[in-house]
Amino acid sequence: MSDSDYPLQNNSKRLRPDQYLFNSLVSPIKKPKSTISSSASIHIKTFGTPLISKSTCSSIDSIHLQPWKPYTIGRDRRRCDFAFEHRQVSKQHCQIYFDANNKKVFVVDGVLSFSSSECSRVRVSLNGVFVDGVRVGNGEIKELSAGSEISVVCGNEGVCSVGVRIGFVVDRIVIHANPVSVIDESGSSKLVNAGLLSSKCRRILSSDDPVLYIRECFTNPCELRAKYASRNRLKNNSCFTPAKFLSRPASKSHSCEGLTINGSKNTCLSNAGKQSLHASYGHNCTVSESNAELLCRSVIGDSVNVRVAVGNSISIDKPRDTYTCEEKFVQSDELLKPKKRGVCVPPPGNKFYLNRLHFMDNCQSDEVNVTLPELLYPVETLKQVFIATFTSDLSWFLSYCEIPAHLPIAVACHNAERCWSSSPDKRTSRPYSNFPNLVVIYPQFPEVISFGKERKKFGIACHHPKLFVLQRDDSIRVIITSANLGPKQWLQVTNTVWWQDFPRSNVPDYVPLFAKSSTEEVNLDSKSDFASQLAGFMATLLVGVPDQAHWILELTKFDFSNASGHLVASVPGIYSPMHPYISESLHYLTDDRCTSRPLKCMLLGSVEASVVGISHLFRTSADSNGALLKRLARVIRKCHVSAYGLLEVILRRSLNIGADANAISVAISNSEELSDGGCIQVGFLPKDVAKWVAPLSDSGLLAFSAYIYPKEVLACALEGSNNKAHLILYVYQGPNFFNISKLVSPALASAMCCLVASIQRCSGLWRLHEILGHYKWPEQSETDFTFGSSSVGAVNAPFLAAFSAATGKRSVQFSESEESDPDWGCWSASQELRNPSIRIIFPTIERVKTASCGIWASKYILCFSQKTWLRLKHLRILHDAIPHPIDRIGHPMHVKVARRRFQSRTDTSSFGWVYCGSHNFSAAAWGRPIHSSPVIKSNEDFRSKSVLGSRLHICNYEFGIVFIVPPSEDIHHTEKHQSNLDDITLPFVIPAPRYRPMDTPATKFAMSNAVAALAMQERHRNVESADVEEEIPDEEEEVLEVQNVLIEEKEDDKVYAEKLWGSS
Repeated sequence: MSDSDYPLQNNSKRLRPDQYLFNSLVSPIKKPKSTISSSASIHIKTFGTPLISKSTCSSIDSIHLQPWKPYTIGRDRRRCDFAFEHRQVSKQHCQIYFDANNKKVFVVDGVLSFSSSECSRVRVSLNGVFVDGVRVGNGEIKELSAGSEISVVCGNEGVCSVGVRIGFVVDRIVIHANPVSVIDESGSSKLVNAGLLSSKCRRILSSDDPVLYIRECFTNPCELRAKYASRNRLKNNSCFTPAKFLSRPASKSHSCEGLTINGSKNTCLSNAGKQSLHASYGHNCTVSESNAELLCRSVIGDSVNVRVAVGNSISIDKPRDTYTCEEKFVQSDELLKPKKRGVCVPPPGNKFYLNRLHFMDNCQSDEVNVTLPELLYPVETLKQVFIATFTSDLSWFLSYCEIPAHLPIAVACHNAERCWSSSPDKRTSRPYSNFPNLVVIYPQFPEVISFGKERKKFGIACHHPKLFVLQRDDSIRVIITSANLGPKQWLQVTNTVWWQDFPRSNVPDYVPLFAKSSTEEVNLDSKSDFASQLAGFMATLLVGVPDQAHWILELTKFDFSNASGHLVASVPGIYSPMHPYISESLHYLTDDRCTSRPLKCMLLGSVEASVVGISHLFRTSADSNGALLKRLARVIRKCHVSAYGLLEVILRRSLNIGADANAISVAISNSEELSDGGCIQVGFLPKDVAKWVAPLSDSGLLAFSAYIYPKEVLACALEGSNNKAHLILYVYQGPNFFNISKLVSPALASAMCCLVASIQRCSGLWRLHEILGHYKWPEQSETDFTFGSSSVGAVNAPFLAAFSAATGKRSVQFSESEESDPDWGCWSASQELRNPSIRIIFPTIERVKTASCGIWASKYILCFSQKTWLRLKHLRILHDAIPHPIDRIGHPMHVKVARRRFQSRTDTSSFGWVYCGSHNFSAAAWGRPIHSSPVIKSNEDFRSKSVLGSRLHICNYEFGIVFIVPPSEDIHHTEKHQSNLDDITLPFVIPAPRYRPMDTPATKFAMSNAVAALAMQERHRNVESADVEEEIPDEEEEVLEVQNVLIEEKEDDKVYAEKLWGSS
């Protein structure tokens, strides 16, 4: 297929009323006998009122025109092809048509009716049709071109008495050349690939290496035919009928590039010497009752393996007017090679692209799409690669992308057994001896997220990000996608892809590795935390893998200041609010000693830790009369406690303890009470914290101060208490901070990685609130708030309200509301039930069953429980997921995209935000708020976060990015590269059609029933389920509310503290 933009010139023709209106341009009866038929696509941008398609019942941004057929635009959907739902528009307002002979598009006021011999014009519309402000007169047709403005109410907004503009601007016109069938002398029909071959010839002549192009593109004629038909599967091209496609002369054979086309068997046979291909591979095409399905059967010898789509019987005896040929993916080395090499695709900037599916040719597509090899190109210049994914097919990745055997690659992926294991031996593996520098990492899940109830056995956690980091000498590329590392995800399923290249800095900068120390310091005018978020997330995956810790230091060599979006990460854990900002302390641990002199150094961040071993001195066995406990209480009572309830403690290196060379003791200072230096020791830092605090402080790179909550310490000292005593570490630049590059060693690199992973950052919903919550989004201007996801978790009203509030949604403030009310102006679960705020986009079971790929392609990609559906059904927030652009219809979507859009009142621009990444719409991914009373006080205003909880429980590793177009009042925050939110094209149709009463989502239950029905229907056939990549559910269904979570001291920490007390 060939697409080309024609620079059409505006033109109008005046026709006399006694003439047949279209005689000079188009004849609806006598079509030219040509081997090439043309169709047209008009890409448009509406002025405000959406243009609704009759076929999809949703708004569109392009109009597809078949030749010889007028398309009606009006108000009445039943009588029009496209509708503007506005009372100023006539029921049948105007018509638009494509003249295939002259390759031009015309518009006429009113409606034309055709008969076998004449064309008559019906009464023109009441308010007229205007092209570029000029009204189309009675009996006049006007040509459209790129840039033309078509208005169906009035042409000049300034003098328009109606007060609104309804219509659209033509962005571009694309002409499609399609091959048609011709009838030979014998009366038999055969397919003429004139348009396809013409397009290929032009590309051969224009390519740099014609021979290489021919070898890569013309290896299999049947493959090209199937590919071509698949691209046109939903365009109702009546020239491609099943009979015409399947017909072959009985005894004729043709050869092309070493391939034989045998007409008698309808197969394409490759020569025996063809590398990595079966000796007799081919396609057989059968027709489905669905006009979106014609499956190709792989024929090997005389045996046929059929993969049957669900919900439609297959028969070649019933001809259809339309058909599609879905080229099945063949697992052979030759066909697993990318179609293009040596291609470098420019980054998308403030939006995302989609992956290129296996039947697509980027040169013939209106959309920008990309392949995995293009993202890695050129692989020869890569220095090292980091990948985070859920599932992976490493052998395919290494072969398909032609990865050099010496290239260092770290792949973090999910494995339930290894990720829950506490053994260091389970953390990594090296699966390929011929790729010695490839290491697979299994990030650890913290025990705290399972609440000690063995929920880890039931899939409560998931390592689910999709991240690539590609380092070169002069730049580093960050790729965020929704695709797992496997062939089906990149070649057969629609996924989002974003990437950006960041230049190398002149000198390494270590400050951006650390998060802002408090929410009050968030710089709303920049994305300077991009490096911090990226480094923090990567560090959490690399903890426990010392030979990969250098990745964190490598990030300091690149400049991330011009990032196009804001990163959003989720890391498993139970989180408390950010701790208050403390600029200076009295005691610092640095250079292996505690100093009381002020350092006057920058605060880099805070870490939430604990004090272990408190009970050792104060239990009955060691303090029988309670004297030590009384003295501890007396010292604490006399110490100064801050407004936040924090008491500063002293950290001291315990170099004389043989049990652990990194031991660090925790003591409370009161020189008036105690004569032995004014300190009373209460315990130690945990082993997993001391192992990185000790080397970083001993080297003078960093300095540390610490604070406790005294009431917690007293509670832990009491007999029978196992609660954890929190300790807040504040991290400052040390005396040797700016000499890190000279002093760093593998041990220090590992310690730095652990520190960066431990620094407090907002995660999940709280990170979303940190990014979006400070904007003043005008609620009255909201046009849509949607989340399209391939998986919907255990969603309920509190989570829906929490997600909406995190994005900055506020309730309309009524006059009777009191500002002293903690929930004043906040979005709540009760409001969510009364007025649902968000639309969930998820495919119906019928859409999955009738897809061209069948139900097997979606069965292990989509995840939606029946209980969640029953819980959400009455809210009516489910909308059908229709893929966009149109050539992706029938193929599964694995996207996770959210958008909240606002329409400007002063112009046609839109603003808001868009998210894309790995987060599904589930509490496991974004976090479930915990509403128990917070143990830790903070300077955070909980009135604005009451619905977001006092703590946040996150189960999954996730990663994504948010693009923001701020409202006009926040114009000083405007993003550099984005001015209109509509420039970001979503992978599904918006507005999506709401579920009808009989519609149900493609839940596990519904798909299981559909598969069972398929088995019954095809019990006499050899039905083979497709080889699929199974998506493990994000979370178990009934982990809905967690109240009063108490985190206890771990047994390992108790044993460690006992050893230290015994050695001191």
